[in-house]
Amino acid sequence: MMRLSTAGESHGKGVFAILEGIPAGLRLDLAAIDAALARRGSGYGRGGRQKIESDRVEILSGVRDLVTLGSPIALAVWNRDYENWKAYMAPEGCDTSARKLTKVRPGHADLTGMHKFAQEDARNVLERASARETAARVAAGEIARQLLLALGVIVRGYVRGVGSVSDDKIYSFEEIVPSPVLGMLDPEKEQAACREIDTCKAEGDTLGGTVELRVKGLKSGFGSCMTYREKLDARLCGALMSVQAIKGAEVGLGFEAAERRGSLVHDELFPAEHMPVRKTNHAGGIEGGMSNGEEIVLRAAMKPIPTLMKGLRTVDMATGAPAVAAPERSDVCAILACETVLESVLATELSAVVLERLGGDHMEALRQRYGALS
Repeated sequence: MMRLSTAGESHGKGVFAILEGIPAGLRLDLAAIDAALARRGSGYGRGGRQKIESDRVEILSGVRDLVTLGSPIALAVWNRDYENWKAYMAPEGCDTSARKLTKVRPGHADLTGMHKFAQEDARNVLERASARETAARVAAGEIARQLLLALGVIVRGYVRGVGSVSDDKIYSFEEIVPSPVLGMLDPEKEQAACREIDTCKAEGDTLGGTVELRVKGLKSGFGSCMTYREKLDARLCGALMSVQAIKGAEVGLGFEAAERRGSLVHDELFPAEHMPVRKTNHAGGIEGGMSNGEEIVLRAAMKPIPTLMKGLRTVDMATGAPAVAAPERSDVCAILACETVLESVLATELSAVVLERLGGDHMEALRQRYGALS
């Protein structure tokens, strides 16, 4: 069974991942992992933190000569900013009274986390709740993506909308070549989105957006209709919703299906030589909780970043008095980073599903088992 665990704080020594269950014999492309980390740190609307961090992965165990051994893989992405925070964050001892945060920020884990974990300083919550954690998930997710790619399964994604700017065109899988600026496919839409980001920045506000994800090459039968825990759509949407700031996920037509009649929703079947074929893919490649051989189509909605430069009204938990939330270091829009993270978590969960069904201690056995599927 494949399992991913992460650790680390936003301003701690680094963020770390332990990835268990990857078969032996998978040759890794280290440059591709670092490229994904760089993409996670890029995009129009990012803030000052990205000028400090230049993420690269360090593989600590489970790999020899860039080939997986079948043992747990330990990954580290070190925080350069730790040197600026060591006096306040060092596990070995530090000044916890400095950089204390009691003016809890709306939309963050601050207030609820302080209550749940009996803390007087929100920093003991926010450092772990931060989206900085996703650097570890991107590093691990790229290994999962490379495992899928070895089976002929390809994961791609792009930014479909930013704020009020939305690109509703239906693109073929081959057309998905995202821009490095915002990850969109239509240059005019992207320019409009950049202008909206500029407006938000000038007003001290933030923007979210929507991401579309596709999977090509996944054969039918992954997931199950027999128990709800194994439903593929539940697992994949759950993975997307585990990412910070994601507030909605849908498969295929998603919410639009609720507005249509059944005759315009369900994918009709037509005779073919081996298996009936579909001429539409409204189901997004998943029927009855199982992959049906069509492209997997998912979308996720990212809320605007809750740390606003102009600050939101809040309460100082140390005094109970009204206050304005501190901005910390913030982005105006991080939708390209979000899209990168979502691709990684999708690849991770999908790899886990594949390995649960097929097993295999080494890649050759996994390839043979996948190739034998109809």
